Amino acid sequence: MTATDKPVPMPLRYRPVRRLAQLYAGLVLYGVSVTLMIQARLGLDPWDVFHQGLSRRTGIRFGWTVIAVSGLVLLLWIPLRQRPGIGTLSNAVVIGLVVDASLPLIPVAHGWPLRWAFLIAGIVGNGIATGLYIGARLGPGPRDGLMTGLAARGHSIRVVRTTIEVSVLLTGWLLGGTVCWATVLYAVSIGPLAHVFIPLFALPHPAAPPHPTRTSTATT
Repeated sequence: MTATDKPVPMPLRYRPVRRLAQLYAGLVLYGVSVTLMIQARLGLDPWDVFHQGLSRRTGIRFGWTVIAVSGLVLLLWIPLRQRPGIGTLSNAVVIGLVVDASLPLIPVAHGWPLRWAFLIAGIVGNGIATGLYIGARLGPGPRDGLMTGLAARGHSIRVVRTTIEVSVLLTGWLLGGTVCWATVLYAVSIGPLAHVFIPLFALPHPAAPPHPTRTSTATT
């Protein structure tokens, strides 16, 4: 009687194509969710208040402003010795392009019911998108990496995150960005949404090997 051990094929969740598909699905959804919040005209999250204010001051389209700011934030990674991944670089470019592409396709919401529907869909979509692209484990977004890089130098993540968010919100408001109900609702909602969706979509770390599973077949 002899036994032959056959390793089971690597599960789909460990394959690069699966990670890339989830990453880009998340980034596209993130861009569309930002567009929904813009077209709701009820305010934006702190970073997008900054992007909107800068866009209005410079005349540069919103999406290109997002890309430009992402590039500047990545420069701040250098002294922090942070290393971008493909997810980081994709985040810096894809979201801005999707926002510019979807703004002409998604009309401005009129009437309070539709405006609130756009806003809620945008915030929930943003939470799902965050879970998707972070869960792909292909590198943090430029802004996320800035936060973790500063925190790694001995600062509290809570203090760093709060300082960054308040700073960009105040600057964006002074530049003319829209601060309204969405800003408050986003602030209190995105944490719980991320808490749900990041674990839900989290894939195993690429460096971690899958647990070996073997099946045995016996012949006489």
